[in-house]
Amino acid sequence: MNSLPARPLKMQFPRTLVWGPNCTEQFIEDLRGQNLRRVLLVTARPLQPLTASITAALQDRGISAAVDDTINQEPTIEMLESSLERSRTMDFEAVIGLGGGSVLDTAKLIAALARSRQKPDEVFGIGKLTGRTIRLVCLPTTSGTGSEVSPNAILVDRDKKKKGVISEFLVPDAAYVDPLLTRTVPPPVTAATGMDALVHCIEAYANRGAHPMTDLYALEGIRLIAGNLKTAVENGQDLQARSALSLGSLYGGLCLGPVNTAAVHALAYPLGGEFHISHGLSNAVLLPYVMDFTLSAAPARYAQIAEALGVRPAATEEETARRGAEAIRQLCAGCRIPLRLSELGLPKTALEKMAESAMTVTRLLKNNLREVTYEDAVSIYRKAW
Repeated sequence: MNSLPARPLKMQFPRTLVWGPNCTEQFIEDLRGQNLRRVLLVTARPLQPLTASITAALQDRGISAAVDDTINQEPTIEMLESSLERSRTMDFEAVIGLGGGSVLDTAKLIAALARSRQKPDEVFGIGKLTGRTIRLVCLPTTSGTGSEVSPNAILVDRDKKKKGVISEFLVPDAAYVDPLLTRTVPPPVTAATGMDALVHCIEAYANRGAHPMTDLYALEGIRLIAGNLKTAVENGQDLQARSALSLGSLYGGLCLGPVNTAAVHALAYPLGGEFHISHGLSNAVLLPYVMDFTLSAAPARYAQIAEALGVRPAATEEETARRGAEAIRQLCAGCRIPLRLSELGLPKTALEKMAESAMTVTRLLKNNLREVTYEDAVSIYRKAW
């Protein structure tokens, strides 16, 4: 895993990528410079004050914004269809996503499908989208999914299973990552989304497809998030901590396209689809148990992850790696994240069915450094319960 691979790796970035406090102002000026007159702003109702200030600033510059603020939970295919139906009655030149991962994923799919003959059911999987003709801009208000720079969008399908749409056409044209937009995120959401971003970085580094080009982002993302998450949970106004999380989340998002995630995400999907546990919380609870299961397959990789988490090296790489899993448990506890599935209200009788569902997420399971069988999945769930 440490030698340079011979295979090429394709990375796709937004054409414009801006990070830093107050870069929302740059977004507004850039939009005006593109001679746009009508945009669709996709957001969530709790962001109404921020939405109002941005739409007012756009209006002052001659840009009218229609608002879809219906994305107030993890998106389902039915929610997307409703948003698409509304969008097709509007006249707009660009889609702006302003919100957390659910909002951004929906905005990306609206931009791709609003003027397409393709239906949402037809684009699940890798490379199924045929194109996108509408300009797409994303502004994240949480530090978690990295959707603002990734080619991924996640929906809950009609069978209550989470599925991904992965396409180069979902990479936004522009992304503005302003940590100031994240300061009002409540502590539990800060903790859950921050852990989601941390899992992105860890699973990109401990991955069959790991690559030196993404290793840089993954390890630095781990350092930034692990070193600042507890501070941001305790004091959301700490701009240094918020900035570190937003940059770490961005780095995790850059790993999602070329490398993607692995067993943590695969096993977390049933928690969201069946029991409506938030994506970040699902990942956080399962992360140390999947690390315990996998680390023997690549102790050197997991030892490097542990050191990035702030762990002091032990006598062996495997012991260092195990200290890394324990550091995750301590971080979760410090951020008041439950450490057991039972604490989330999941019945023990559901574990086998969850394992069956998780085993269908082969696009992610194949990335895990240790093969996960159905029996392994049940065992991990039981240990986590």
